[in-house]
Amino acid sequence: MTEVSPELIWVRVNGKSQDGRYTAIVLNKPHGLMTVSEGGEIQFIVKRGWEHPVQVREKYFQERSDWTIHPCDKCGFDELFDAPSALIAKIFPDIPSDATMDTFTSFCPLCGGVQGVQHKDSTIER
Repeated sequence: MTEVSPELIWVRVNGKSQDGRYTAIVLNKPHGLMTVSEGGEIQFIVKRGWEHPVQVREKYFQERSDWTIHPCDKCGFDELFDAPSALIAKIFPDIPSDATMDTFTSFCPLCGGVQGVQHKDSTIER
């Protein structure tokens, strides 16, 4: 897995929610982001030590509180770029629709290291 080269865009921040999400208007035309457009609104999060903010979607925030994301074994990044349910569907395409996932690993979206993702109701010890 190779390191991701994030696309940086200019935004005008227009709000911050109590859960730490910022909202902003995109000021330039992104070249590699298919679902983001100039003039559109995005949400992002920022943490101390991060080089850049990270865009997040509503589905990610709806699911995020149910999961523990263990830091990447290489860079320490402790968030995902996609909602856990989207990652499960992508990583395990043949899983039955009524199955539940307690824990899984995923490649870090920043550096390609490994992150553990564990449902907070899981009884599996990491």
